[in-house]
Amino acid sequence: MSGPPVMRLGEGIGSVNAAAWDRCAGDGDPFLTHDFLAALEESGSVGPGTGWQAAPLLIEAGEQDDQLLACAPAYFKSHSQGEYVFDHSWADAWTRAGKRYYPKLQIAVPFSPVTGNRLLLADGAAAELATVLIRGAEAVVEQNGLSSAHATFIAPEQVPLFEQAGWLIREDSQFHWENDGYADFDDFLSALSSAKRKTLRKERQRARKGLEIVHLTGDAIGPEHWDAFWTFYQDTGARKWGRPYLTRAFFDLIGQRMAERVLLVFALRDGRPIAGALNLIGADTLYGRYWGCVEDVPFLHFELCYYQAIDFAIAHGLRRVEAGAQGGHKLVRGYRPVATWSAHYIANPDFRSAVAHFLDQERRAVAQDRAWLDERTPFRKPDS
Repeated sequence: MSGPPVMRLGEGIGSVNAAAWDRCAGDGDPFLTHDFLAALEESGSVGPGTGWQAAPLLIEAGEQDDQLLACAPAYFKSHSQGEYVFDHSWADAWTRAGKRYYPKLQIAVPFSPVTGNRLLLADGAAAELATVLIRGAEAVVEQNGLSSAHATFIAPEQVPLFEQAGWLIREDSQFHWENDGYADFDDFLSALSSAKRKTLRKERQRARKGLEIVHLTGDAIGPEHWDAFWTFYQDTGARKWGRPYLTRAFFDLIGQRMAERVLLVFALRDGRPIAGALNLIGADTLYGRYWGCVEDVPFLHFELCYYQAIDFAIAHGLRRVEAGAQGGHKLVRGYRPVATWSAHYIANPDFRSAVAHFLDQERRAVAQDRAWLDERTPFRKPDS
C-alpha cells in the first residue's frame, strides 16, 4: 500500500524511469520527453563543467513505491547562459549589493526558448500536485541558501499557478506563424498584402536558385547528415555564443532515439549540403531550433528556417511554427508577435521588491512594443 506522496530532488533525468517520466510529460512536446532531456545529460551538453546541474523535482507515491505522480525539469545554474530570459542585470545588482546570485534554481528545458508545461502531472494525479511542485522549488531555494528560482517559457494555462503562489510574472514576445487553414504556401501568400507577396516570392526564388531543398526525417536521416549539420551548427554557435551549447554526441543521441520527431531541411548544391535547419515536430507545432551554412546565399536562412517550415506545417496539418527567440525580421515573413511568460521566486524581500518594480515597468514596454508590431504585420487589412 502506498504512503503519502514524497517529494525529492532527482540526480538527473537519466536516473528517472523513462516511461514514468513520459507519463507525466505526455507525448505532444518533444522537448519534455525523457529521450530529449536525457540526451542532454548523456551527451555532456548539461552536467559537470556546463553550469547546468540537473536536479529534477519529483513527487512519488510513497517511500516504498516509486510511482511518479508529478515532476518538473529543474537545474542548479551557476550562470545565466542558454536561458533566453535575461536576468543578467538582476545578478549584477545583487552582486553589487554584496550578495551571491548564483547558484539559482532553473525550471526549464536547457537551450530551448519553447513554450510548454513546466509542471508535469501523470494522468489521474491530483491537480494540487502542481502547486506542491512550486512549493517544493521554493523549499529548495530556502534550504540551500539560493537567491532565486525561475520557471521559463511557461505554457499560458500554467502561468496562473505560479502567480497564485506569489511568484513574479515576466512577459516577453516571440514571433510565431499560425496556420489559418491554408491549403498551401500560395494560399498563405494570398493573406498578405500585394507588396509583401511579391517580396516573399522573390526571396524564395533567389534563395533556391541552383539549389535542391530536401526534407529529412526518421530513417532518412543518416550519420552523414548529422556530420553535415554539426558543421553548420558549430559555425552559427561560434558566432552567436562563442562556443556551441550542444555537443556532437547530443545530435547522435536524438537521431538514434527520436528521429521521427526530427525534421532536417537541407539545401544541396550539386548533391552537397551547404546549409541546413533543424526542427523538432510536436503534436500540433513545428519547432525551429538551429540553422547554419558553409556558403553565404542571400535569403537562404529565411527559406530554410521560415518558408520551408511553413510548407511542412501546412502539408502536415500543424497549427503553428515556433521559430525560436527574438528576430524582428520574422514579422514581415508572416510570423506574428505573441506573448511568452516566465515566473520568478526571489527569496530576499527587498530584492524581490526591486525586481517587481522593474517588471512592472518592463511589462508596459513589452505590451506597447507588441501592439506596435501587431500594426505592422504583412497581412492584408480588412478593408483592403
